[in-house]
Amino acid sequence: MSENKSYFFCGIGGSGMLPLAMIVAARGAAVSGSDRSRDQGRTPGKFDWIESRGIALFPQDGSGIAAGQTLVASAAIEDSVPDIAAANALGLPRLTRADLNAALFNDAAQAVGVAGTSGKSTVTGMIGWILESAGRKPTVMNGAVMRNFASEETPFASALVGDAASYVSEVDESDGSIALYRPDVAVVTNISLDHKSLEELHILFSDFLLKARVAVINADDEESTPFLSLDNAVSFGFREDADIRASDFEALADGCRFTVHAEGTAYRMKLRMPGRHNATNALAAIAAAQATGTPVAQSVEALADFAGLARRYEVLGQANGVTVIDDFAHNPDKVAATLAAVAELPGRALLFFQPHGYGPLRQMGRELAASFAKGLRDGDRLFVSDPVYFGGTVDRSTGSEALVADIVGAGADAVHLTTRAECGAAMLDAARAGDRILILGARDDTLTEFGRDLLGKLR
Repeated sequence: MSENKSYFFCGIGGSGMLPLAMIVAARGAAVSGSDRSRDQGRTPGKFDWIESRGIALFPQDGSGIAAGQTLVASAAIEDSVPDIAAANALGLPRLTRADLNAALFNDAAQAVGVAGTSGKSTVTGMIGWILESAGRKPTVMNGAVMRNFASEETPFASALVGDAASYVSEVDESDGSIALYRPDVAVVTNISLDHKSLEELHILFSDFLLKARVAVINADDEESTPFLSLDNAVSFGFREDADIRASDFEALADGCRFTVHAEGTAYRMKLRMPGRHNATNALAAIAAAQATGTPVAQSVEALADFAGLARRYEVLGQANGVTVIDDFAHNPDKVAATLAAVAELPGRALLFFQPHGYGPLRQMGRELAASFAKGLRDGDRLFVSDPVYFGGTVDRSTGSEALVADIVGAGADAVHLTTRAECGAAMLDAARAGDRILILGARDDTLTEFGRDLLGKLR
């Protein structure tokens, strides 16, 4: 449906926009775009690479907008943004990222949608790798760089362009766009507070699962329990009665090991990713792949070579005995999972956290504080900067100081320092051999650069 069309992506460098732009460009569409981060001089390497793929980039001043295009832009972006104003003046059709992705997804003969509060990108990448390893040539739309598909030529491999008939995609509930998708196989990794109330989430996920031929559901997740009784349900987890079950979990310095039980057969499995939550992610991917006709043994073999995703507990390196790790954790559930993985191995953790916006802090600040307070061990220390902010009219009355006050009030060691630079200097001053430094946060590509800068200074 994208062939011979012309799309202009406003915010083309975003984690959801970039892979979609790559997919429609590979299918024959003319693609161009703009991005405020490019105009601000942030992550120039990414935008140089986008241009190297034959995609024309323009300042976000309306100059790239032309007749005959379809504008792809966030539903939340203001009409005052010059690109939007120019497109409105020309009467151009407008789609959200989800509108366009759902159209491609729903056209596929076999569409696998991965939803849930946490783990979506990892499970999507795992399913994509399993199907690619099995020779199925899927198209994969992800929100993170999949390291198995990344190379010098494709460093930003958050998409895999394969056959149009096989489509694997992360599906977002935060804006309600999950309702647009008609999956053949629907995966819900877990359900917890993030952008919407639990009541709203239950309605969205229920509708999503009921549309599918097979509904893949986390048997260990309390909020997902009501869905286990669905006629199309296949369950995964550590619970004894799960259809795809894990046992004998063992944390390793370079990942984890566990046993997978399915259809009366046990498979010993090793992952190159740490944490019990990643073992659960693997079970979800195995169950989804099985629903597409891929044998469990084949999935277990493929996942042994799964290299993970960028910014998902990604080890950036080690210097003077200190390991620096980059991670996407930003909501209560993701923070809890990351801190649980940290706690599986000895050694003190120094954590930096940049909240992913002022709005999310108001929505989930107390739950976020509770996750940090519960997960931080004696000796661990958290450094929190002000939230990410790229401009706009957002209410900034509730900031990081309130989050830190709640964490300290619950008995954990945390400090608020206004800037990222201040936090980095404090972490470097505190670090000693055997420590792990973790960089946590979302919606800001320069967090990885920050982690690499700290690693360089440690050296």
